[in-house]
Amino acid sequence: MGTGAITTSIDVAQLVLYAFWIFFFALVYYLIRENHREGYPMDNDRGILMEGWPRVKVAKVYKTAEGHEVVVPRPSDAVREPLQAELVYRGAGSPIEPTGDPLSAGVGPGSWSSVRPDHADLDYHGEPKIAPLSQFEGYSVSEKDPDPRGMPVYGADGEQAGVVRDLWIDRGEALFRYLDVEVPTATGSRRVLVPMPFAKVTRDGVEVNAILASQFAGAPTVQASDRITMAEEERLSAYFGAGTLYAEPGRTEAWF
Repeated sequence: MGTGAITTSIDVAQLVLYAFWIFFFALVYYLIRENHREGYPMDNDRGILMEGWPRVKVAKVYKTAEGHEVVVPRPSDAVREPLQAELVYRGAGSPIEPTGDPLSAGVGPGSWSSVRPDHADLDYHGEPKIAPLSQFEGYSVSEKDPDPRGMPVYGADGEQAGVVRDLWIDRGEALFRYLDVEVPTATGSRRVLVPMPFAKVTRDGVEVNAILASQFAGAPTVQASDRITMAEEERLSAYFGAGTLYAEPGRTEAWF
């Protein structure tokens, strides 16, 4: 057999190209399939579960650092909270409006993820990353910034909603995450955590334009006084986020 006889009728470069195409399409298929592990099965506006394509037939179990297990994709029979909203029109793809209390309906800017674990986010030492500032030594408010503790908190209507009693700090990021506000109610005072992105701290007080002063009392509270779970963070941020659109009727109307 002469030199090169094996390749006299076979184009090696073409075979390599075909092999690359097969590998590339297999990679794309694999990535698309793995991408469907999050967000599926998905509910459409008619209550039909959508598996997506390609359908993920084998679930994976991931173990977290805290010892919990997460199954993806979620089982089709997983418990889902009922949607507190209704279609504006009967056609498919119609916008929805919240029913009941719009700040707690979980719709639009007030949406939250119902699959976040109901335990605190922990640091490398197994301690909650977010906790009240009063529990830690070595942390304080910068001398260049106003200390909001003891300051009044005002809602979007300019009325006083309460007084800041403490700050909650994220030690992992060295950031203040929440204002701990004491809010008076008809049955006594209650503590409400206000996410810092919704608060504007000035020398004269704290302004929260997301909701009205009377709506602070309806904000979700945390179960423990020294930690906040990831599920509670979702609900809390969603409440103030919903206020940016639903706190008063005029916010849902178009303006120019």
